[in-house]
Amino acid sequence: MIKLLTLRAFILAVLITCSNAVQAQDSIKRKAPAKPATVAPKKYTPYVKPATAGSPAVNSGSYRQPAAPAAPVDKSLRGQYQYLLTKVYNYQQPLVSALVKNYNDTLSTTRKQLKAAQATLAQQAQTIDTLKATANNKDQSLVQAQAKVDEVSLLGIPMKKTTYNWIMWGLVIVFGAVAAIVLARSGAHSREAKYRIKLYNELDEEYKTYKAKANEKEKKLARELQTERNKLDELLGNS
Repeated sequence: MIKLLTLRAFILAVLITCSNAVQAQDSIKRKAPAKPATVAPKKYTPYVKPATAGSPAVNSGSYRQPAAPAAPVDKSLRGQYQYLLTKVYNYQQPLVSALVKNYNDTLSTTRKQLKAAQATLAQQAQTIDTLKATANNKDQSLVQAQAKVDEVSLLGIPMKKTTYNWIMWGLVIVFGAVAAIVLARSGAHSREAKYRIKLYNELDEEYKTYKAKANEKEKKLARELQTERNKLDELLGNS
């Protein structure tokens, strides 16, 4: 595109240069004295101004300037080329033709390069779309894999690892509290059992002591009873 704009600017510069050269040559020719015509001495053709605005007419013997062509209606390259041919002389036309041919060749090459660049750009855009689709698929697969890694099944119920960790730690804390309560209560029960065993031993000792004392008292009472019986028998026998 830059080459195309450069060539277009160059063509316009050539057009302006050729137009200025033609105008300069026309002005020089208009200033040059006209050659005398071979006519009768008494016969004179006066200057007649043309009806239309154009180049001034001179005597038939002088140089007749061609009428300036109108500005090109066709703004295309071919129209400007035809207009340029009307503005230059015959010896300048090959140069203009070569310049336009070079411009056309360069334009054709540039268009081919542009088409190739557009095709490459389209292919690259398609490749980018494919890569984007592949990246999106990989992102989805990664998200799914990450979700599977972060999920844990508890009793057939899928849940996140954070939730699972909270549940497990909660259960550990609850079980620890229950174990502490059980240990505390079992310690209290153990102390109570020891106290009851101690009381039982004391009662057993007291019972054994009481039983021994009761046996001794019973034996003493039996001896006293036997003594009284003996005394009674003696009294009855004496009487």
